[in-house]
Amino acid sequence: MSQKPSPAAPSYDAVPLFVDLDGTLIKTDLLIESAFFLLKKQPWMLLLVLYWLLLGRARLKAEIAHRAQLDFEVLPLQQEFVAFLQQQAQAGRSLYLATASDRSLAEPVANRLGFFKGVLASDGQHNLKGKRKLEAILTSVHDAPFDYAGNAHVDLEIWAKARRAIIVNPSGGLVAAAKKRRYVVQQVFDDRPPTIKTWLRAFRVHQWAKNVLLGVPILTAHAFTVTAIADTVTAFLAFGLVASATYLLNDLLDLVSDRHHPRKCKRPFAAGDINLLSGIFAMVALFAAGFSLAVQLTDTFLFTLLGYLCLTISYSFYFKRVVLIDVLLLASLYTIRIAAGAFAIDVTLSSWLLGFSMFLFLSLALVKRCTELLAMQRLERLSMKGRDYHVADYGVLSAMGVAAGYLSILVLALFISTPETLGRYSLPVVLWLLCPLMAYWVSRLWLKTARGEMHDDPLMFSLKDQASWIVFINMMMVTLVAI
Repeated sequence: MSQKPSPAAPSYDAVPLFVDLDGTLIKTDLLIESAFFLLKKQPWMLLLVLYWLLLGRARLKAEIAHRAQLDFEVLPLQQEFVAFLQQQAQAGRSLYLATASDRSLAEPVANRLGFFKGVLASDGQHNLKGKRKLEAILTSVHDAPFDYAGNAHVDLEIWAKARRAIIVNPSGGLVAAAKKRRYVVQQVFDDRPPTIKTWLRAFRVHQWAKNVLLGVPILTAHAFTVTAIADTVTAFLAFGLVASATYLLNDLLDLVSDRHHPRKCKRPFAAGDINLLSGIFAMVALFAAGFSLAVQLTDTFLFTLLGYLCLTISYSFYFKRVVLIDVLLLASLYTIRIAAGAFAIDVTLSSWLLGFSMFLFLSLALVKRCTELLAMQRLERLSMKGRDYHVADYGVLSAMGVAAGYLSILVLALFISTPETLGRYSLPVVLWLLCPLMAYWVSRLWLKTARGEMHDDPLMFSLKDQASWIVFINMMMVTLVAI
């Protein structure tokens, strides 16, 4: 909500307005965005980043900006504030962009908007932040009055010399600090959604439902003990925390491609609803919490969780852009949850269960890709940005996905026929009911996909789909009767 001044239509104001960039004009930080872009393309450059930092923040910004390739047309703007600036410019007021970001990043943003008369920015030698920014502004106006718009506590020393302050998406306690110092606050703009709800979206807590797969070994190994259930719950929380941390990392690495996606552009980091630096701190905290729970279980579970993390990071940095390898890795990330569940309660992992899981989750991963391709087709695009897939690939991918789904049913049928199964279950013949249930579920998923009715995460679709729940409940009842 913003505090709107009156009258609504601005009158001519001869006092120039200087506008901060990061967190004020745009709802992101260009230095952090550029650093993650560089990290994703060339991870080894992290060593050079540390060296550049030793040479000074201005040099660091210049070196990273020189190598980054950001899409300035999709950077998230503070729309209400931008509309205010457009009104001011139309009324004849002089507007200037004053930022600590490197000039090579600031100027394209200024050019995109078209109403700034000049840009004050870091240049590789001088980091235009705080006192240095104030000096540059005073030099520019020849010590005449000026107004300034910012968002952080470092801007307080600039407002101390400004005629009036405009505060945009302020950091905690900033408005109170400005008023306590008796600065004239002309207006406050804040378009950020509720904090807790936004963070839960960023953590993707709803995705924790996938960790139910950790409980599959309890059912298949008939390990219905209090200890096994408690260990599975601990494993569930550990996987959930680490998975949320990897989601944050993935979102920070995919800012550019997410903003070109019809749905992912609304993710908190892509939309600028969460500060990028806060996201980094949250990611580290989640990793620490997840592994602190994992060490309480078996060593095998801990190493499996580490393996899951390595696979996820390799997927985020590179393999998600490699055709077919990405879907194989996605299938592995599902299957590894089942393996981890077995290791958490220290039971033998069935090779039949692994085979069934791998084919089934490969089918689900291909559903995900096919759904995204159909979305691109509706947008009249020929390919997916950041992925090596073309809309024309849909037919081949859907054929592979259906085949993988039916192969999982075949593995299930072969498992039911083994002497091991006949000796373990009291009524093994009842297990044959699982095959038609699975055939219906897999076929329905692909039919929904072909109709364009599938969510781009098929597992989450199934957890919200009434027909899928009926299938799951019936499969569980069949298994319990057979036991």
